[in-house]
Amino acid sequence: MIVANIGETHIHLAAMDLQPAILAETTLPFSITSGPDVTLAQIGDAISALAKDAQKTNGLFVGIGLSLPAPVDFKRGCVVGPSVLPGWDEFDIIGWLKRRFAVPVYVENDVNLMTICEHKRRFPAIEDMVFVKIGTGIGSGMIAGGRLFRGAQGAAGDIGHIQFLSDDAPLCRCGKFGCIEARAAGWAIARDLNARGFHAETARDVIDHVDQRKPEALMLLRAAGRTIGEVVSDVVSILNPSLIVIGGTLARGGDLLLSGIRELVYQRCLPLATRNLSIVLSTAQEDSALFGAAYLILDDLFGVAKVEQLLERYSNSDGVRMRADA
Repeated sequence: MIVANIGETHIHLAAMDLQPAILAETTLPFSITSGPDVTLAQIGDAISALAKDAQKTNGLFVGIGLSLPAPVDFKRGCVVGPSVLPGWDEFDIIGWLKRRFAVPVYVENDVNLMTICEHKRRFPAIEDMVFVKIGTGIGSGMIAGGRLFRGAQGAAGDIGHIQFLSDDAPLCRCGKFGCIEARAAGWAIARDLNARGFHAETARDVIDHVDQRKPEALMLLRAAGRTIGEVVSDVVSILNPSLIVIGGTLARGGDLLLSGIRELVYQRCLPLATRNLSIVLSTAQEDSALFGAAYLILDDLFGVAKVEQLLERYSNSDGVRMRADA
């Protein structure tokens, strides 16, 4: 499998076996202004190089998985705006990649893939859990009945744009006022730090200030935890999960962030919903979106409905060759 994760400034790609384990990997520079054609051409070249080397020793090329930092309609494999990827809205990503590679292609939101990875690797016995990514933006993924829950169009879990209106509601990147993201995401805390005279642009900059124990950064991260706790408490009341995992760059703030989330959840939710609820930090060290993409491919290709198609497709060596231009 070849999996790729588009991040803020880089694209991380890896060839993986069916464990899944990384066989080879590479990193490419990325600019959100490049647009889908240029970016996918760049990714396509990297996929070709990785697949060529991996196939020599590891056999069949079974699929491609792409992780995007944007809302994704999973059934159609396209970004649905507004998002941080200008020009990607409604672009046929799957069609573009399939014209070059004769393998199944999967496109998914990065938070959903991180959720899949957390569930598969750390909590496979948990039937109902929520993963919350708190980085430059805020999003969540949900496992219900042991399976990823996407909703009708793949928009489930978009908690970053739940709005709490007030007289001083801040403007969000999505164009609306009062979103959780505009109050507590990495970019919002960076905005507030800049207003106090500290240079910050991303969640990483925020954590750098936290690590330096700057009081203003500590105060803002604590407040962000309580703000996020407000929306997480609503999620707990609606979904009644047994586990909430907090990940993303701001999770490096540890208990400074986590304590505020826990405080609001236990304060606002009924005892029945919190009696056996655990709220923990993610321990993922590697690029969990990449591994989530690999698990997504494996679950689909080796599912009961498709395993016969897989065997038929790869019953002879001709069936695994990429198209000529790859």
